[in-house]
Amino acid sequence: MAFDSLSEKLQNVFKNLRSKGRLTEDDVKAALKEVKMALLEADVNFKVVKEFTKKVQERAIGQDVMNGLNPGQMVIKIVNEEMVALMGDETTEIKYRPGQETTIIMMAGLQGAGKTTTTAKLAGKMKLKGKSPLLVACDIYRPAAIEQLQRNGEKQGVPVFSMGNNHKPWDIAKAALKEAEKNHNNVVILDTAGRLHVDEEMMGELKKIKEEVPVFQTILVVDAMTGQDAVNVASSFDETVGIDGVIITKLDGDTRGGAALSVRAVTGKPILYVGMGEKLSDLEQFYPDRMASRILGMGDVLSLIEKAGAAIDDEKAKELEKKVKKAEFNFNDYLDSMAQMQKMGGLTSILSMMPGINSKQMDQINDAVDEGKMKRIEGIIYSMTPAEREDPKLLNPSRKNRIARGAGVDIAEVNRLVKQFEQAKKMMKQMPGMMKKGKKGMGMFGGMPF
Repeated sequence: MAFDSLSEKLQNVFKNLRSKGRLTEDDVKAALKEVKMALLEADVNFKVVKEFTKKVQERAIGQDVMNGLNPGQMVIKIVNEEMVALMGDETTEIKYRPGQETTIIMMAGLQGAGKTTTTAKLAGKMKLKGKSPLLVACDIYRPAAIEQLQRNGEKQGVPVFSMGNNHKPWDIAKAALKEAEKNHNNVVILDTAGRLHVDEEMMGELKKIKEEVPVFQTILVVDAMTGQDAVNVASSFDETVGIDGVIITKLDGDTRGGAALSVRAVTGKPILYVGMGEKLSDLEQFYPDRMASRILGMGDVLSLIEKAGAAIDDEKAKELEKKVKKAEFNFNDYLDSMAQMQKMGGLTSILSMMPGINSKQMDQINDAVDEGKMKRIEGIIYSMTPAEREDPKLLNPSRKNRIARGAGVDIAEVNRLVKQFEQAKKMMKQMPGMMKKGKKGMGMFGGMPF
């Protein structure tokens, strides 16, 4: 996961600060030296690191901090605030033309950054917000780019305009604008071609598109895994073509993540969204304060609650709460809970947002919660009859043997699942407040035996 290494190093620095009763100027400087090294190793831009640590030091060696009741926590608070400022104090939304005017958004980026997939993800987000987007295939060079956009557009329920690969991209864009006006699409998203590196031909093409159609927003897609180079790419695009915002992809990967901390400071352009996975739903609005919390090991509970709110059916949650209180929770409800959790990205995705979960703990969780085990649990439950799923008390030894044969597992696995299920049921009955608003998502999964 991005920032795991950085997060761990910063937490160690802060642990040492907390253990001190009072801080000296030397304590602060020594701690910030460690912070500086951790940021540089995370591939954060050198000038950004220098300016960041300078600001933190100026604030941290003030008398208010030195003489505070808990100076260690004060330093952490300052680091958090400066990190938020570094990434942009406020969340920035994509801008649209007023009223019913059609907004043209041009997506740009290097080949391999995940631009085409991100374009479809973005269209899906806009559709959820009540917009009527039209995706436009302007990448006429990369084999299968048009087909990829069409396939992803279909999955998102968003129309795709294409003229094949025998027309100029700007002519396709002009024709798409007429198509959008005819079909009342109020957002036109142009998926343009990328190259393996920044070159004059690509930049010339993007400038020509902007000359031929009234592009309102130019959004650059950069790959977090390219580290410092992502910031250089953003600077080049902004200087040559002009960009209005950035989407950082692959921030869920094994990457140092320095681009997210550098791109705003270097280019002055806001980060709009971050790609956190390969699914078309894995695009998150970028919140500087929440990202800072994740980096500093404080978790991201607000994003987790929002995920739960989007994924979980209110009526089902209320119905399940009643069942839990009356100890009527059964294996059908269990299957529903598993499905809801998968909608939220799975257990590891949920736990990664919880405060205090470090990379070592996540590794242990990943080892314990493997997809194979989840599938086996589903297989066991689906091998039960509807009556058995409804009333687990019916599960006598002969029925369990039949279920084990049907699921292709050992009888011991069936016995273990039934036992853990009963334990979870008891535990959930003792936690009636866990499914209130804001916690309902976690309440549903609190007792699941994974």
